[in-house]
Amino acid sequence: MRFPQSKQDKGFTLIELLVVVVIIGILAAIAIPVFLNQRQKAADSAAKSDLKNAATAQEAYAVDNGGAYTDTLAGLESAGFRKSADVAEPTITLIGDGGTGGYCMLTKADSGSQVWVYKSNEGGLQGKDVVDCT
Repeated sequence: MRFPQSKQDKGFTLIELLVVVVIIGILAAIAIPVFLNQRQKAADSAAKSDLKNAATAQEAYAVDNGGAYTDTLAGLESAGFRKSADVAEPTITLIGDGGTGGYCMLTKADSGSQVWVYKSNEGGLQGKDVVDCT
């Protein structure tokens, strides 16, 4: 049976609108934590990349300076290193006499959760469980 046009429903019911809002809420609850986790992973990747680039600059500095490494950011920059904007300045510790025995560097992204360590005498970038240069 058909009602005249003026008596037919002309929109969504309250239940239909609530179902749509609940579905959107569930999708947002799933998507937002995944997005935030990806941002943290990107920040940690930037910190690891900075350490690898700093290690390359350390090696270039050593070639130009008779095998001695630098313990300053200025020394790394003179060898071509450029720090990322959202990564802390690497802390550099020299190993051995006059910095000829190797180096250890650590840094952390500003929004990252992990301190990353690069040890030249132990094969490069260390796992995230290592938190110092000792």
